[in-house]
Amino acid sequence: MDNDVIILGGGLVGSTLALALAASGLTAAVVDPADPAVTLAPGFDGRASAIASASGRMLEAIGIAPALAGQGCAIRQIRVSDGLEPGKLDFVPDADDGALGTMYENKLLRRALFDAATASPAIDLRMKTRATTVERGPHGVTATLDDGSTLRAPLLVAAEGRNSPTREGAGINVARWSYDHAAIVGAFHHERPHEDIAFEIFYPAGPFALLPLVDDAVGHRSAIVWSVKAEHGPGLVKLSDRGFLAEASARMGGFLGELSAPSPRASYPLGFHHAARITADRLVLVGDAAHGIHPIAGQGLNLGMRDVAALAEVLVEGRRLGLDLGDAQLLARYQRWRGLDTLAVAAATDGLTRLFGVPGRTASAVRRFGISAVNAIPPLKNRFMAEARGESGQLPRLLQGLPV
Repeated sequence: MDNDVIILGGGLVGSTLALALAASGLTAAVVDPADPAVTLAPGFDGRASAIASASGRMLEAIGIAPALAGQGCAIRQIRVSDGLEPGKLDFVPDADDGALGTMYENKLLRRALFDAATASPAIDLRMKTRATTVERGPHGVTATLDDGSTLRAPLLVAAEGRNSPTREGAGINVARWSYDHAAIVGAFHHERPHEDIAFEIFYPAGPFALLPLVDDAVGHRSAIVWSVKAEHGPGLVKLSDRGFLAEASARMGGFLGELSAPSPRASYPLGFHHAARITADRLVLVGDAAHGIHPIAGQGLNLGMRDVAALAEVLVEGRRLGLDLGDAQLLARYQRWRGLDTLAVAAATDGLTRLFGVPGRTASAVRRFGISAVNAIPPLKNRFMAEARGESGQLPRLLQGLPV
């Protein structure tokens, strides 16, 4: 076989998987149609991700952390409120527990992963390339690319995102629905420091999340993920900068002072999807190809990172036992390990989305009571913080910061 694994999709999850496998001596071919000149272009494109502390430990274990040093903003506290009503829920870890996670601009993550994958002798990176045909047979996988070349491996990984053609081609059923919401993503500067706090302000139309970024030459910065009714998304994107900042300031109650210098912003539809299974013959799904959730808890990318850590451990241990990496028993272990966790997180985020979307003063009072109750019950509060850190359930070694 040419490689141990063929990965279709070289985004954040696909690239991380290739590097995690390479760190343990396995080889991977990564095929992606994107043009690095576009995806790595200078300038903040408005997108940022919260990397949970467990995911951060994996990036350190596979050698990516040095390239990101000093470029992320620690999330040292999460504050949850029902609109601007009195009462809030503060998740504050103990001083010796470290940050809950780190905010990075997606462009910085992409650059660090791309540079590491390009430099790795164990990774065959095929950008601006598509697989025209893929055959999964009893003895392996053969992928023919649009440049006429052929790749072979025992296992195919689909990391192509929520509309994965490989998943569809394999006949894997997907439960999906739309929330009739759009997410407005971007960033702006603000007068007062955010103090490394992530704010989640819930409104019936959807949550307004403020996520801390590192300061730049202009001043203090935060990223936003603002959920609005789908019909309002395009209008907010087209609004003048001044009008947009006025709308955002109203949602925040002005607690960070005057807003200025917004980044480019974008709108994308919000929905839920969950694959009925995440394996098939010589095929594994990871990241958004397997599951997609509402950004209400900032766990979408971290779920994909947990997929990566579990799959890497399963494959590396399989290689040590001398097994075919496409062996059905190996893939069944990955299915068991990740299937329940992803379903539980998906169900929890969907439930929160629906709970906080109920309009009316009575519903708001119930939510505020619930927020106060969680705030007063340390074991429950600690469970939420463990979820935020990505430390719940059976942790793969990489998420513990250990080599596989």
